Amino acid sequence: MKSYGESKMRFQGKVHKYGININTDEIIPARFLNTSDAVELAKHCLEGLDEGFIHRVSTGDIIVAGKNFGCGSSREHAPLAIKECGVSCVIAETFARIFYRNAINIGLPIVESKQAVKDAQPGDEILVDLEKGTIKNLTKKRIYKIQPFPSFMQELMKVGGLIEYVKKKTE
Repeated sequence: MKSYGESKMRFQGKVHKYGININTDEIIPARFLNTSDAVELAKHCLEGLDEGFIHRVSTGDIIVAGKNFGCGSSREHAPLAIKECGVSCVIAETFARIFYRNAINIGLPIVESKQAVKDAQPGDEILVDLEKGTIKNLTKKRIYKIQPFPSFMQELMKVGGLIEYVKKKTE
């Protein structure tokens, strides 16, 4: 399989932790859906849940959450806002299926790990390696095994999502 660019399959950042059933309206409130401009959406990321998030998040940080992350309406705006505000990866116990697909399509890495979520605390430093299939909590010095992304999904992540992947394939 053709590879596009450097490996972007390792992500390291500080944990921002949330609970269960975080819905897309909490991720990006409906009043901001009059645009699909990622930069504008990022300014309001998680505003429906945590108004201070956008002021605390740094490039590379990681969102950690419980079950059913991204439930609710099937808006692509939610993963787009998360990615554009600098979050490198989302770790949850489970994801709503449509959110999962939308995240992959736009190139936002997401992984499921019940134990990593349980152990992580706000501010912990996490390293996710999607090729090796590991999450390392560097703060707590713990390692969790996850299912490595299949090669085609790794390619989607490396190029920034489905549209860029298709463009590369048709060049």
